[in-house]
Amino acid sequence: MGKVLAFVSGKGGTGKTSTCAAVASCLSAMGDRVLCIDLDVGLRNLDLSLGMGAEPLLPFTDLVRGDYELDQIEPNERLSGLKMLSAPVTIRPEEIDEAAFGRFLDRCREAFDWCLLDAPAGIGAGFRLSALFADECIVVTGGDVGALRDGAAAAVQLRTITDAPARVLVNRVSPKLMRKMQKTVDDVMDTVGLPLLGIVPEDSAVPLASAKDTPLVLYEQSGAARACLRIARRIKGIKTPLTAK
Repeated sequence: MGKVLAFVSGKGGTGKTSTCAAVASCLSAMGDRVLCIDLDVGLRNLDLSLGMGAEPLLPFTDLVRGDYELDQIEPNERLSGLKMLSAPVTIRPEEIDEAAFGRFLDRCREAFDWCLLDAPAGIGAGFRLSALFADECIVVTGGDVGALRDGAAAAVQLRTITDAPARVLVNRVSPKLMRKMQKTVDDVMDTVGLPLLGIVPEDSAVPLASAKDTPLVLYEQSGAARACLRIARRIKGIKTPLTAK
């Protein structure tokens, strides 16, 4: 039985979508069957981070309604174990039937090892839909004090929606801040109130990969790609250090 992971954030600009895509591509590269679902209704862009910007994609609502089956989703051209469903553009998150969505995710658990939900930024209806049926929630935040505070607010909101475990992922960390954070991991966890899943450095390869319509995992020398590979291993329960030695 697969697991559903919800990638959420307290505000925009944390790099949640690119991180969700990078972790998904890493899990796929490790041989797992992975489905990504863009829940950012009306503002979808997960396809660009997955290198699927030029491909025709089904909206997840079509499968929730039963118009299509999971085996009709086309795979990523470079990573055959990776598939994606886009967000619809003509409805609001509040209009999505939560119970039907939950039943749909149960089918996804049977067909995939991992189902990654890319939530919209903020703590509105899309945040709730992402967290409601997740097996684990991953709060993506930046490394500065303000971003960590927003991450803490997102963690508090999660507790009103679900009892699922949650961890924090700190993204876009500068080399100087990275060195500092390696010494203050406990402070990060205390600020957000969640265990630390991983730290991803600021890396120009992330926007470059998106611009070239290429999954980040294929940039093997990228510091962000290596960090996301460590995170993917930790998600799978493989003992892996937070940062490179």
